[in-house]
Amino acid sequence: MPYDYDVCVIGLGPAGMAVSVMAAEMGLRVLGVEKRSLGGECMSVGSIPSKALLRTAHLRHAVSRLSDFALASVTPPPPVRPFERIAERLQFIDEKKTRPMLAKVDLKLREGSASFVDPHTVEVGGRRYTAKRLFICTGTRPAVPAIPGLSGIAYLTNETVFGLDAVPESLVILGGGAVGCEMAQAFRRLGSRVSLVHMDEHLLPNGDWDAGRFLEDVFAAEGIDVHNSRRISEVSETNGGVVVRTNANETLRGAKLLVAAGRRFDAAELRLENAGVEVDEHGIRVDGTLRTTQPHIFAPGDANGAYLLSHAATHQGMVALLNSMLPRPFRRNFRRYAVPWAVFTEPQIAHVGWLERDLKANDVEYETIEAKYEDYGAAIAEGNAVGAVRAYVSPAGRIYGARIIGEGASEMINEWGLAIQSGLRIHKIMMLQHTYPSMSFLSQRVAERWMMNRMKSPRVRKLVRFLR
Repeated sequence: MPYDYDVCVIGLGPAGMAVSVMAAEMGLRVLGVEKRSLGGECMSVGSIPSKALLRTAHLRHAVSRLSDFALASVTPPPPVRPFERIAERLQFIDEKKTRPMLAKVDLKLREGSASFVDPHTVEVGGRRYTAKRLFICTGTRPAVPAIPGLSGIAYLTNETVFGLDAVPESLVILGGGAVGCEMAQAFRRLGSRVSLVHMDEHLLPNGDWDAGRFLEDVFAAEGIDVHNSRRISEVSETNGGVVVRTNANETLRGAKLLVAAGRRFDAAELRLENAGVEVDEHGIRVDGTLRTTQPHIFAPGDANGAYLLSHAATHQGMVALLNSMLPRPFRRNFRRYAVPWAVFTEPQIAHVGWLERDLKANDVEYETIEAKYEDYGAAIAEGNAVGAVRAYVSPAGRIYGARIIGEGASEMINEWGLAIQSGLRIHKIMMLQHTYPSMSFLSQRVAERWMMNRMKSPRVRKLVRFLR
């Protein structure tokens, strides 16, 4: 049967962009369907604008710290329409960078949602298209918890917060994950009074507890009011803002309410039943090659619920496309690749591999090796003497996981991810010459300390005495 296209991609976020651009460069006929905006949530209302807002907030905060270095006594000026500036930059990225990447793709942008007619046919805006291979890359949307009163008020999510005209006087945030924490620090440093309400015992529940507690101390010092282990009993509007009541009989007030309570997958518009594609509680069901229950349909990215991260979605898009072309023995299992994550607060927090709590739960023998920023001259001189690089290592040098809290953590964690993914032992990091005085030199210090611990072995000392 002849098909209209070799590849149909539904959703042009990070995963869909990766599939579409690579497939088009291979010379395949590609149909790309996006009902909202190119780049998906990551580009328009997610990672990119949030980091831009954080950068603005960090710069404002840095100005306020100038007096610490006896350079000046400065009152930081209010930010000049940060949301308008961010919108201008996003428009430039869309028009000058993103769209040209899709020049070889038959693009159906904002023509409506794609829905399956049968396993090889989708309908968009009243027209039907057939494809040999299909990729569902529709991502996720903000999850809105069932809280009494919430549906009746005008709350913000990451999809709407960047549409604000100005920084609110005060803000209540529901959720203490990455989005909630990043926005809490950003808005506080931009001048808002911020309260954060969180149902888990510590911030960043996807990480280890001590990282969350560390960030809580930072937030307390900056005047962010954190309420852990709380459930919201009621939300209501009042003149000029919102009122949030917790199960601890607390009443929190803010000019605005931001809901950052996780993500959800919604498959209703796709009509997956017509394609024979199954879903579970996490999202679209896939195997290790990212195939759905239909062998020619793949679901890379947030839609499968495995890792809700933009870089993971991009990587899965690449893997899914290759797997769709390769014979079975050469296909790649996306679950075998290391997935680092980072939270872009100040200090940054990043992790890859096993968490310490998982190592303990599985009775894995490991050693914790750590190098603190406060012991590193470059970090002290630059005013970044907060945090540490930590690795969890086996007695034989296998790296189980790594965590970095501090300046440059989001960049430095990738080295550890490559080592874990490639099965490199920690002495390989020690033998790599790290530029000095970069913060990544602390990773080399961690490896050196592991080796120094090996030198304490009676067997090694006996060998040294023999060789001297």
